[in-house]
Amino acid sequence: MKILVTGANGQVGTALLRLGEQDAFFDVVALDKSALDITDEDQIRDQLTHYLPDYVVNCAAYDHVDEAEQQQTLCEAVNAEGVNKLALVCGDLSIPMFHLSTDYVFDGHYASGYTEEDDVAPLGVYGNSKWQGEEYLRQVLPRHIILRVSWLFSTKGNNFVLRTLDTARKKKVLESVIDRKGCPTAASDVARVILAILKQVHNGAESWGTYHYCGAEITNRYDFCKEILIAAGHYESFEVEKMVPISSKDYVTEALRPNTSVLICKKLLETFGIRQKPWRQELVWVMRDIYESS
Repeated sequence: MKILVTGANGQVGTALLRLGEQDAFFDVVALDKSALDITDEDQIRDQLTHYLPDYVVNCAAYDHVDEAEQQQTLCEAVNAEGVNKLALVCGDLSIPMFHLSTDYVFDGHYASGYTEEDDVAPLGVYGNSKWQGEEYLRQVLPRHIILRVSWLFSTKGNNFVLRTLDTARKKKVLESVIDRKGCPTAASDVARVILAILKQVHNGAESWGTYHYCGAEITNRYDFCKEILIAAGHYESFEVEKMVPISSKDYVTEALRPNTSVLICKKLLETFGIRQKPWRQELVWVMRDIYESS
């Protein structure tokens, strides 16, 4: 199976290339922004016509949540109009599309978590742009899968794990929000899920639509922060001497964020038989990659 991955230098794109290269079933064409800018429809058409993949996996996104509040035009150009252009070309060439979305399409008021059937209510520009992209894809290309994920982390990119490590190296007191809960998800785990779904779809399980995936076990930002420092503590000593739990009301950011980012993954299990992996074990593996490969 030939899959073309956009946004190939991002967290999930990198993981997809790495995992796909280890599986003889896949031929992965990985294109970063310099090779394929999804805001350029002509470039999309040229690349997809050249490679003619069996599936396109869109990992390209503008994901700077706070900056998006001041960069709405750019954010929507990538996350909304870019998805629309990609879907239109995929439709013209009869190529199904796999698209990554986010828990930020929800407002976080459901303490029990969110299913695929729950109403969306994005709090900021980023979440709204991702929702617009989902809607464009649904309208344009019937043969699609949207996978919403949450709290992504990996060895690269602007993610919570790397930011926590950086802060712990510089400060003696580390503050972290205790009333914002969710399920951390390793980018490599998302890549595993994407490839597992694609194998089944390729073999006839055309269960198109929207699905949720996240790591197993709900936590909060404060406790996740503690686990990060424990896991990294086997490799490095930090400046931080004390952790302080704070309320999300005391942690002011440019963009509002959902207080509950728990995604319920029952539909994915029932449809494709894919189970959630514990994020704690994934965190250990990410730490090994960070420290032992450097």
